Amino acid sequence: MLIVQISDLHIVEKGQKTLGVAPMDENLAKCVGYINQMLPKPDLVLVTGDITNDRTVPQAQHAAQLLNQLDAPYFVIPGNHDSRQSLLQVFGDKHCPGQLDGMINYVIEDYPVRLIGMDSTKPKTVGGHMCRKRLDWLEARLAEDRKKPTIIFMHHPPVKAGVLEADFDGFAGAEKLGGIVENFSNIARIICGHIHLATHTKWHGTIVSTAPSMGMQLGLDLTMKKPSEFFLEAPGCLLHHLTPHGDLITHTIHMRDMDGPYSFA
Repeated sequence: MLIVQISDLHIVEKGQKTLGVAPMDENLAKCVGYINQMLPKPDLVLVTGDITNDRTVPQAQHAAQLLNQLDAPYFVIPGNHDSRQSLLQVFGDKHCPGQLDGMINYVIEDYPVRLIGMDSTKPKTVGGHMCRKRLDWLEARLAEDRKKPTIIFMHHPPVKAGVLEADFDGFAGAEKLGGIVENFSNIARIICGHIHLATHTKWHGTIVSTAPSMGMQLGLDLTMKKPSEFFLEAPGCLLHHLTPHGDLITHTIHMRDMDGPYSFA
């Protein structure tokens, strides 16, 4: 099974660049074209938040026009730059197939991996948030199947990843979430976005992975002192491959021109 994860699209209105400099709609179109020509074909695409830049319906509509060109089915969850209402209005049940009191939470059952989408947002808050209602819902869903490999996908990573913006933003309820996760050994991965960089770390018995963005790469400064800044980069994604042997392997892909291929022979 092949799962493509894209994140942090930050799409604005058609004909405009995000923050005046980043051609995010062009990058997304390039990414969609790349995914459509992949062999073997991916089974589905997960979009882990920040689909829009300013939470508006027109931005969500522009993103949907581009994402609808995907040959594979896709599913979305909100990020802190999104409005739940805008996403639900534009993408509907086909791409956001469930709600929990207005929050976008759902389970996808039809694949060799069980996929649980979690809404980690709180309106008017930048950081992650996992309230008691969401935690109880997640624990109940996990208890329904303790054997099938499971991926939880959400926008905010529940760990401090050494990225100033995200570490400062925080994640309310992260330790309570970890206390639930460590009770289910079949959670193969928690996949997130938000920090615009590819990272992987062990956390409460599973692995938390974050995806690169659609072209706005955050500057990595482990001194945690520099102001917030980003660099224009080729769009990137994560490819999660469940092998025939049952291993979940994650590859980072950047859609930039390369010189090659050349033979080792």
